[in-house]
Amino acid sequence: MTAAAQLSWQHHFIETNNIRLHCVIQGEGELVVLLHGFPEFWYSWRHQIPALAKHFKVVVPDLRGYNDSDKPESGYDIDTLTTDVQGLIHSLGYLKAHVVGHDWGGAIAWNFAQKFPNLLDRLAILNSPHPERFRQEVLSNFDQIQRSWYMLAFQVPALPEWLIQRNLSGFVKNLLQGQSVRKGAFTSQDTEIYQAALEKPGALTAALKYYRSWLSPQSWLTSWGRSPTLITAPTLVLWGEDDQFLSTKLTEGIDRLITAPFRLKLLPQCGHWVQQEAPQTVNRELLDFLRHV
Repeated sequence: MTAAAQLSWQHHFIETNNIRLHCVIQGEGELVVLLHGFPEFWYSWRHQIPALAKHFKVVVPDLRGYNDSDKPESGYDIDTLTTDVQGLIHSLGYLKAHVVGHDWGGAIAWNFAQKFPNLLDRLAILNSPHPERFRQEVLSNFDQIQRSWYMLAFQVPALPEWLIQRNLSGFVKNLLQGQSVRKGAFTSQDTEIYQAALEKPGALTAALKYYRSWLSPQSWLTSWGRSPTLITAPTLVLWGEDDQFLSTKLTEGIDRLITAPFRLKLLPQCGHWVQQEAPQTVNRELLDFLRHV
C-alpha cells in the first residue's frame, strides 16, 4: 500500500437504513462492496482497495458500530446489518453490486445473497462459513465448538468489555499477530491502528453485539427448521487452511447450497486474516473472478 494509493482514497459518510456509515471509496465502474470482520474496520481491505479500484468502484464501509460509523443501541441482527448494505448500494445510485465479505462481513454477504439476489452480481467469501453449515458444525462438531469458545464468552453482559479494555493492546496483538500464520501480515503500526478504532466510544460493545444477537434464542428460533435459500449468484470462496477459529470442514457441502457456478480455493500456510496474510493471492483471485465475463 503506497502513500499515493492512500491519497486517492476518499472518505465519505453515507446514509443508509437510518444510520450513517463511514466509507472509503476509490475507482470508477461496476460497484464492489468490501465487508470487514471482527475486530476490524475498512482498514482490513487496505491491500485490496487500490488493486480492485483499477477496474471497479470500490466502496468499503465501516460496518454498523465500528470505527467512524454510527453506533446505535440496536440493529446488530444479521437481517438489519444486511439491509444496511442494501441501502448503501441504493444510496450510491447502483442497481447491483459485487459483494465481498470476510469473517462477519462474510456472514452478512451470505445473507445478502439470500435476501437480495436481484441486487447481487457476484459473491466472494473469505474465511466465513455459510450460516447453515456453521449452525450444523457448532451443534455437532466438538472441534468447531472448541474453536468457537469466544463466541460463548462474549454472551456475558459487560464482563468481556471490561476484561478486553483492561489490556486492549494485548488483545489486539494476540488476535491479529498471534493468530496469524504468516507473521509479517501485521506491523506494530497496524495493531495500533486497529486498537485506536476499538477505543472509540461504543465501538467494542457494538462489535460484541454482533455475537450476542447471533446467539440469541430469537435468532436461532427464527432459523430453526427453515430450509436455506439457495445462492443464485456466481460464488467464490477463499479459505486460509490454518484458520484457528474456523475449521476447513466448514467448506464441505457449500456447493449444495449454490445453484450458480461455484469455486472453492484453499490457501495453504494461511490463517484467518486471509486478505492481509496473502494479499497478492487474494487480489489475483478476486480480480480473476470479478472480471470474468
